[in-house]
Amino acid sequence: MICENHTRVTEFTLLGFTNNPRMQIFLFILFLAIYTVTLLGNFLIVIVTSVDPVLQTPMYFFLRNLSLLEVCFTLVMVPKMLIDLVSPRKIITFVGCGTQMYFFFFFGCSECFLLSMMAYDRFVAICSPLRYSVIMNRSLCLWMVLGSWVFGVPVSMLQTAWMMTLPFCGPNAIDHFFCDGPPVLKLVTEDTTMYEMQALASTLLFIMFPFSLILVSYTRIIVTILRMPSATGRQKAFSTCSSHLIVVSLFYGTSSLIYLRPKSSQSLESKKLLSLSYTVITPMLNPIIYSLRNNEVKGAIKRTVIRNILQKLDKFKSLM
Repeated sequence: MICENHTRVTEFTLLGFTNNPRMQIFLFILFLAIYTVTLLGNFLIVIVTSVDPVLQTPMYFFLRNLSLLEVCFTLVMVPKMLIDLVSPRKIITFVGCGTQMYFFFFFGCSECFLLSMMAYDRFVAICSPLRYSVIMNRSLCLWMVLGSWVFGVPVSMLQTAWMMTLPFCGPNAIDHFFCDGPPVLKLVTEDTTMYEMQALASTLLFIMFPFSLILVSYTRIIVTILRMPSATGRQKAFSTCSSHLIVVSLFYGTSSLIYLRPKSSQSLESKKLLSLSYTVITPMLNPIIYSLRNNEVKGAIKRTVIRNILQKLDKFKSLM
């Protein structure tokens, strides 16, 4: 359909959460604090897992890439959201909306695959501990991480290119805080059945397939743990997986409610809150979860902080 008698939309308005100025200021301060904690926490994980000799293992190599993904994922949406909370014109250009949508799909899909690679790493560590160092060698880990990043390209290109070629001839107000697929699709001025079928197929393939790999891995892990004769061994094995399980539950639990049920009876506000949980809250919680539930990470953070303090003291003494 061509936009006959109508001008094609060149920019969108993001309605966000509220028009109340006081509430907008409150949300700005809240989300800025959350974003600051997110950046500091994830960059701390990246630094610690890079410099500490104890953490030079496949598990922490994947964790470092997960933290990098979380930083990129939030960078796509949160800065724009913060600007809109204090700006009278919550405008995003047509090209800007498509760009934001592309990177949102890209990093989201990449995270799905990376979480499945982390599940496989735990599967090998618990089910084949004697062969772990042979199977999870440096070359395989690099290819697994590279594949996780690359797998996000085709689905994001397909979803975004198809969406942006659809006719937008009418309203341009997106009832969301970023350019997500379902709310933008509502503004299309033609039948979108084919796109929705393709989007559902892509969701099942690029989101549920990695989730199925996670389920298979943890089914085998649980069976192996239950067969362990020692209660201490079972507890130790489970503790190495608990952080990853929590992160997977948070990410998939909220995102599946939106993308597997795009036309559900949930209110728009509840969908915004669900989107907020996996785009803003979960990236902040990930480094906290891994830090609080992992003694090796906590020890590495302490060693890194102490090392930096001692280095500064030595520099100070040399200046005296």
